[in-house]
Amino acid sequence: MIEFIQKKLFEFQDLKYKEFHSKLMPTINQNSIIGVRVPVLRKFAKEVFKEYSIEELKPFLKNLPHKYYEENNIHAFLIEQINDFELCLFELEKFLPFIDNWATCDMFCPKVFKKIAKKNPEEILLPLIKKWISSNEIYTVRFGIGILMRFFLDEKFDSSYLDLVSSINSNEYYINMMRAWFFATALTKQYEATLPIIENNILDLWTHNKTIQKAIESYRISADTKNYLRKLKK
Repeated sequence: MIEFIQKKLFEFQDLKYKEFHSKLMPTINQNSIIGVRVPVLRKFAKEVFKEYSIEELKPFLKNLPHKYYEENNIHAFLIEQINDFELCLFELEKFLPFIDNWATCDMFCPKVFKKIAKKNPEEILLPLIKKWISSNEIYTVRFGIGILMRFFLDEKFDSSYLDLVSSINSNEYYINMMRAWFFATALTKQYEATLPIIENNILDLWTHNKTIQKAIESYRISADTKNYLRKLKK
């Protein structure tokens, strides 16, 4: 299975895309990037998941760390399709510590999570998010913030979630960039609740200013609000 997947990935290789995409991935070895576009990876992962059982996929899923960046993405897209929550969570938590870049971290979300989010995410997803956010692994923390942003800033919102992310104390760029993304998104969806975080200088300087920058770039925020946020930059 491992050799089969690697062989197919090289068949999909796009060298021009590799050259472009490699520049966006400074945290990983450039030689580990084959150069396969994400839509191609998604399509291939769906075909593999449909054709092979979990038992047949286990040699690949157990082969951590993977040699190639695209193998990580295939791994993520396979996890994404597992419908059994317990099995999905088991495979996800095995995989999270091996994520070594922002793109793999951000590009997948298990479909079963989306189903749970419509019913009782506070009971099932929220404890997991809190555990991931308290991790020592950079991309496990980033993944947890991303899931919180995806499912808990709309009708399931509670102001305590803002405190959960604002209390994260990290010097890691890829964690703080996700924190800024979270608060910029929160400003577009829960403006009244989120604004005091910015007005009262709750965040560290870098995350504070990056949040404002990303919010100002959003088409979902009015011109007047953007002008006010500019005045809050430090």
